[in-house]
Amino acid sequence: RRLSEGCYPSLLWALIIMLLMGLPGNFFPTVINFWEWLGPDKIAHIFIFAFLSFLILWGYRRKIENNSKYLLGFCLLSFLIASAYGALTEILQITIFVGRSGNIYDFCADTFGGLIGVVVFFLKFKGSSINSRL
Repeated sequence: RRLSEGCYPSLLWALIIMLLMGLPGNFFPTVINFWEWLGPDKIAHIFIFAFLSFLILWGYRRKIENNSKYLLGFCLLSFLIASAYGALTEILQITIFVGRSGNIYDFCADTFGGLIGVVVFFLKFKGSSINSRL
């Protein structure tokens, strides 16, 4: 079956994420202590993966609109895909990408971002038509 055209934005964003996560480590600041952990790096991870999970759901908006019983299932699927993709990027940073080191804190930020994207989509969709809200 042909890939839904609605999935193209999320696939393009996933490619951009992989390119960003593969850049050498000297492109980004080093995190030294806990307070720096709460800084721009983690905020960027949260935003990037929130946008990914939102775009995944956006790709399925017509199916959800036609039958709202799919909403929770697609929300869960989107969260799981964003979280798994976050784990993949961290593993690749540890094993393949030069000058990068993946870590659990980045993965946590990726996962939290995936959850935020799902929650934003869910709150915008719940109780009304997707097209009228987004």
